[in-house]
Amino acid sequence: MVERCSWCEDDLLYREYHDREWGCPVLNDQKQFEFLVLESAQAGLSWLAILKKREHYRQAYFNFDPAVVANFGEKEVARLLENSGIIRNQRKIRASINNARRFLEIQNEFGSFCNYLWAFVENRPQINSWNSLDEIPAQTPLSEKISRDMRGKGFQFIGPKIVYSHLQATGLVNDHLRSCFRFDELLRNYPYIFPGFKPAPAN
Repeated sequence: MVERCSWCEDDLLYREYHDREWGCPVLNDQKQFEFLVLESAQAGLSWLAILKKREHYRQAYFNFDPAVVANFGEKEVARLLENSGIIRNQRKIRASINNARRFLEIQNEFGSFCNYLWAFVENRPQINSWNSLDEIPAQTPLSEKISRDMRGKGFQFIGPKIVYSHLQATGLVNDHLRSCFRFDELLRNYPYIFPGFKPAPAN
């Protein structure tokens, strides 16, 4: 029997997300932007609730193209507020548009958003070694540092907890439990993604 992180066991959509995406290193800017939109929309809600609305978000946000979202104006804000398929929170919607603009600024300054974000972990996933869900933190000094930097660059709805969820989702940290089949599976694949990769102790 396959052993997984227990948080995903009660729902098929959650299991598929856990097995295929959560913790996989994301080296694509558009996918990074997708997770930024979804993570900030999640604030105060469950991640499963957001996953169930993911395809609606994909359509409403033009496949999470930051260049398109950055040009949204009041007409698009009104359209999104009427879209029952997404979280109709005006502050979150306006933050997503603001964050698309800041995202483009990061790309212009660093060459890509991935260049900017992965530099915080020296282009190597942080490998944690948790035995139970109770051990996994909601935020860390790393997420606090990144959150502070991003907020300094004008991002909104990007607190340290949201940032840590983003790091977990996009594979900058491996927070699968040691007993989960994905922990070792990801570890075996890191050298193919990051040539010469050798795990280093987590900070």
